[in-house]
Amino acid sequence: MSKKEFAEYGISDFDLYLLSEGNHYSIYEKLGAKVKIINGKKGVRFAVWAPNAKSVSVVGNFNYWNNDSNPMENVMNSGVWALFIPGLYEGEVYKYAIITNEGSVQLKADPFAFQAELRPKTASVVNSLEGFRWSDFEWMEKRATTDFQKSPYSIYEVHLGSWKKDFNNFDFPTDSGYKSYKQIAYEIVDYAKSMGYTHIELLPIMEHPLDESWGYQVVSYFAPTSRYGSPQDFMFFVDYCHQNGIGVFLDWVPAHFPTDEHGLINFDGTQLFAYKSWKKGFHKDWGTLIFDYGRNEVRNFLISNALFWFEKYHIDGLRVDAVASMLYLDYSREEGEWEPNIYGGRENLEAIDFIKKLNEVTHSYHKGIVTIAEESTAFPMVSRPTYIGGLGFDMKWNMGWMNDTLKYFSKEPIHRKYHQNMITFLLWYAFNENFVLPISHDEVVHGKKSLLEKMPGDDWQRFANLRLFFLYMFGHPGKKLNFMSNDIGQYKEWNVKDSLDWFILDFELHKKLNYFVKDLNSLYKSQPAMFEVDFSPEGFEWVDFSDADSSVIAYTRKSKDNSEILLFVLNMTPVLREGYELGVPFDGYYKELLNSDGLEYGGSGKGNAGGVKSIPKKKNHWFNTINVTLPPLGGIIFKLIR
Repeated sequence: MSKKEFAEYGISDFDLYLLSEGNHYSIYEKLGAKVKIINGKKGVRFAVWAPNAKSVSVVGNFNYWNNDSNPMENVMNSGVWALFIPGLYEGEVYKYAIITNEGSVQLKADPFAFQAELRPKTASVVNSLEGFRWSDFEWMEKRATTDFQKSPYSIYEVHLGSWKKDFNNFDFPTDSGYKSYKQIAYEIVDYAKSMGYTHIELLPIMEHPLDESWGYQVVSYFAPTSRYGSPQDFMFFVDYCHQNGIGVFLDWVPAHFPTDEHGLINFDGTQLFAYKSWKKGFHKDWGTLIFDYGRNEVRNFLISNALFWFEKYHIDGLRVDAVASMLYLDYSREEGEWEPNIYGGRENLEAIDFIKKLNEVTHSYHKGIVTIAEESTAFPMVSRPTYIGGLGFDMKWNMGWMNDTLKYFSKEPIHRKYHQNMITFLLWYAFNENFVLPISHDEVVHGKKSLLEKMPGDDWQRFANLRLFFLYMFGHPGKKLNFMSNDIGQYKEWNVKDSLDWFILDFELHKKLNYFVKDLNSLYKSQPAMFEVDFSPEGFEWVDFSDADSSVIAYTRKSKDNSEILLFVLNMTPVLREGYELGVPFDGYYKELLNSDGLEYGGSGKGNAGGVKSIPKKKNHWFNTINVTLPPLGGIIFKLIR
């Protein structure tokens, strides 16, 4: 194929240059299957990067899967193979038949396919992504000027396939009871909106072969899974969320990919996408392969994929999975199982460079989007800009907060006085990063128990503890994330094969817990002191953390201009404390905004009759005091009125 002929297909030598350089951020428009009109004929232009293949052809139903029918050409010996087949249309099923230098034939799905067959089938499907009209202009315009640091983030983490199943779904029949993107959009948005969530975060929806992987073993990075419908159906899901004021985040998995034969493994007879050395390229925990972050074309594949979801699907942010495993060459490896970097260290310098470039590029192309790191170590400056040496993420999951807080709340209240430091120590590093406080899917599976079951005591105490936990979480600096099932107090662990136990909302304690989370979300969004200064110490002040014997803590949260001050007082024991003296930093009336022990939430109804007035009495190092009733296993949010 001549340079001129190749250019007629919409791919230039400059495209090839940018790909080899690693800077072709819209390469998904060039590679893959594209519906075209060439020389007056409508058909599909196929293009695939396979530099070490002996030959490549396109196979599908249209040629009876015959390897010899439609051979592709190696364009200018670039390693990109291309072919235009007239008479093919959207919906055509295909794969690439790759002949390796050893002579074996591999049938591979298209790495740049926009759609894939429904599992267990593994072929790619031609889809132009045309035909959908977006109606979220107002959302997108507002997003571009929104400062996430000063905004409320209450994120509802969802696995679409197990949120709510319907095995009698005649409009979208599936063997697993799945609902379509369109069907579930209405229901999830109605629920999330009524509960006051600001964003929905979806476990990976990129095409994956195994349901039980929850989406974390991705094969087709550019294709939303066909389990729930077409790419256009997923566009509808995002658009409908935006029209209702709800953002959409996706879990994104650049840390590893599975070994399914139709996928990226040994793509052209060589480890094209992964490190060739098993010491760098194989992840033994997950039995997966690790991307070669030092190869330009692989970096290009991943960065263009991130941009693709922002560009084509209007996604608002990516939560990047397993960042720690990318940063360290010895992650989950024993001595002798890893190779040091060029300086003898354990950091994967290529992955670090890739992450920085990823964040720089995505933010320069799409204003207002956020990237969030799931990073479980103390790697420095994860959520700091790259120009000062950071990784460039906007936020980072606070795994330390999650572990210590859950450990503390799982203890019997009588023992909590010995462990008060577990929740006070968290403030020593609360502002080292821009933190998200996550109670995610990983915490309610594999024998870890549901969030409710982690709480000690009888049923009443468990629900009281859970309400207290939520109040503590929403008062702590950092954005919030809760996995589905947490806010209904589901007893059993999450199971990807089952629907959530929505029927438990017919029971009083579950219904009232759900009502409490709804009110807490509403209050959170209405009070700037709870979200405007999450990432610096100016927005938080301890009032008293010294009363470990009573397991009582108190602190204030402040708005950016200090015009609004909220006081949080938490009693971590089932003991009713009446006439409790608490020194406070300001004189005035402390209005009771929310009491987790309210009767309407399933509590005992102990409180302060709407609020308390301070008196000029020194207590600890404060010159004003309030006398309050602290309900058992209860937390109260007061607002200072001066």
